[in-house]
Amino acid sequence: TQPRDADPQPIDLGNGQLRPPGKDLVRVLDIDEESLGEIGQWPWSRAKVAELILKLHRMGAATVGLDIVFSEPDRLSPAVLAEEMAGLDPETRAGLAQLPSNDAAFADIAAQTRTVLGHATRSVDAEGFFDPVGPKKWSMISKSETGTGETLNQFLYGFVSRLGNLPELEATAPGLGMFALNPDGDGVVRRVDMLVRVGDDIYPTLTLEMLRVAFGQKGYVVKTNSAGLVSIALRNAGEIPVDEHGRAWVYYRPYSTDDYISARDVLNDEVDPAEVKGKFIVIGTSAVGLLDLRSTPVANIMAGVDVHAQLLENIIDGQFLKRPNYMIGLELGVLLLVGVALIVLVPWVGAKWTLMLAAGAIGGVIGGSWWGYSNLLILVDPAYPTVGILLLYTTLVYISHAREEAERRQVRNAFSHYMSPALVEQLAEDPSKLRLGGEMRDMTLLFCDVRGFTTISEQFDAEGLTGLINAFLTPMTDVILKRRGTIDKYMGDCIMAFWNAPLDDSDHARHACDSAITMAEDLAGLNDRLEIDAKENNRKHVPINIGIGLNTGECCVGNMGSDQRFDYSVLGDAVNLASRLEGQSKTYGVTTVIGAQTYRQAADFACLELDSIMVKGKTEPVTIFGLLGRPDMAQGEAFQSLKTTHDAMLAAYRAQNWALARQKSQEARAAAEAMGHAINGLYALYDGRIEDYEANPPGADWDGVFVATSK
Repeated sequence: TQPRDADPQPIDLGNGQLRPPGKDLVRVLDIDEESLGEIGQWPWSRAKVAELILKLHRMGAATVGLDIVFSEPDRLSPAVLAEEMAGLDPETRAGLAQLPSNDAAFADIAAQTRTVLGHATRSVDAEGFFDPVGPKKWSMISKSETGTGETLNQFLYGFVSRLGNLPELEATAPGLGMFALNPDGDGVVRRVDMLVRVGDDIYPTLTLEMLRVAFGQKGYVVKTNSAGLVSIALRNAGEIPVDEHGRAWVYYRPYSTDDYISARDVLNDEVDPAEVKGKFIVIGTSAVGLLDLRSTPVANIMAGVDVHAQLLENIIDGQFLKRPNYMIGLELGVLLLVGVALIVLVPWVGAKWTLMLAAGAIGGVIGGSWWGYSNLLILVDPAYPTVGILLLYTTLVYISHAREEAERRQVRNAFSHYMSPALVEQLAEDPSKLRLGGEMRDMTLLFCDVRGFTTISEQFDAEGLTGLINAFLTPMTDVILKRRGTIDKYMGDCIMAFWNAPLDDSDHARHACDSAITMAEDLAGLNDRLEIDAKENNRKHVPINIGIGLNTGECCVGNMGSDQRFDYSVLGDAVNLASRLEGQSKTYGVTTVIGAQTYRQAADFACLELDSIMVKGKTEPVTIFGLLGRPDMAQGEAFQSLKTTHDAMLAAYRAQNWALARQKSQEARAAAEAMGHAINGLYALYDGRIEDYEANPPGADWDGVFVATSK
């Protein structure tokens, strides 16, 4: 047996740095073909391995790590040989049996030196695999960056069992490190698990353990956030960046014989001690027959021990390949940004110009990936954005082409969403009508707007407000179309429609009046549904109220716009007046205000004269009426009584008989309430005017015309 050295002490490389300037600190002790040829086939005697480690220790090795597992007893131990060798005399056999085993000698040497044993993982439990013994002499400290207390186990890849060393070896060894080299899906080893979970126990990799033992540390500091692991820290080594599963990317360089020392040369004392002193020595094999060969990004075949050595060198040099766990978000963000641009531009500018955009984006992704790797050692995966952009571009071009073909076949259906079916039929039968121009027609115009829409919109987000507008416009539109109206346009919450175009409609004024009344009636049901929805969503309910303006007159109707784009629409003074009348519905406290021409053409409807008014933008006064109901209401005694009282109020008002006007206003208010028509706003308006005129008489030449100051 070798004389026992003092317990190994932590090394000090000086200046608080792992790697002094210009000094190479990692070597591979290779059990190569020449070593196997001279010393014999593997496995060697534990005594030979112990001799190898002791020689390295005495030459001043910082730490020795074994990329080897000693899971079975040494078959060359003296006691084993005493049992198996024939022809030994009893005295010799007994003497051999009393000698310490090679495993005990190896354990003794490992305990005296800074030796890190290796062990391996298995994804299935199997005979010959030892149960996990748990972390040996250190404690793992988990520190969360987010403060949410994530545990390491939820992020680390787990294994069912491990292939360990003999218990007597693991019991005394200064360190125990995993050498799990799990390749990616293509069989290439790009990352190494720095921490490995076996059951509920967490083990460090061989590389980490060698550093820990070299510096006499008791554990590691692991930083996590909500996405996974961020880094692993060890004193004097700074932070080692890892991916969310605790794997470190290896910054490979090509194979170099300068980093290898043959095991044969060490055993034969043919190695300059300067090649070992202060170095981290990883013992492994490059022999083909021992099957520890891996595929890496820089070599199709590389010894597994070289992977560990290069990773250790990365840590010592502080040259880390980094792929932060937000990088996939960056890659998806690039794909999303380019994707949105393609979605917007392909239909707009076509396939030719967007191909240049796609090619430029792909070139930028690939170039940016290479620049990040070369200059910042950051790994950006260009594959997913590149493939995604190509697939998206191809799909969009195909969809755009298919859509154009479909649009050519579906002109009839497409136009039916924007104008009356009759006009669609005319366009289908005579495409020449799709040209600029118009004709003069006597038409009735309708404007409908939501009152207090700003207050209502405050109760909804953008999506909810869109749904509300659609829920309002759809039934209102149905009412108009069913009564032979044509929707001109939607302006936010406002509807513009007209009658007597493109089809002739001699009863257009009456159809418009019937539409206005039905819209007001249907609004009650819509408000009931909205109130139920507001209660279910714990939202304040603000009922929808509308104002409608109707006016009849001669207008120009036809295709308005430019050669590039036009709409079937209507122009004329009657259109502007209809819009102004809608605005006055709020002033006069009624739902629908109609013009004199509409009143004359729908004289059988229940209407009350509201005022003689000079609307904004007009130089001549117009008489306006409030539409209250259909002809059946107009023929009823209650309405006739209301109309008589109302007309008397207007006559007294215009005659400046303020007392009588006030009296008739009160009588008309009561008659309207008895009918169920709360038009108190109208009579409150007149009561206010009467009071003002009593204090400030308008004069003898007053014609009763009110000048509106707002639209």
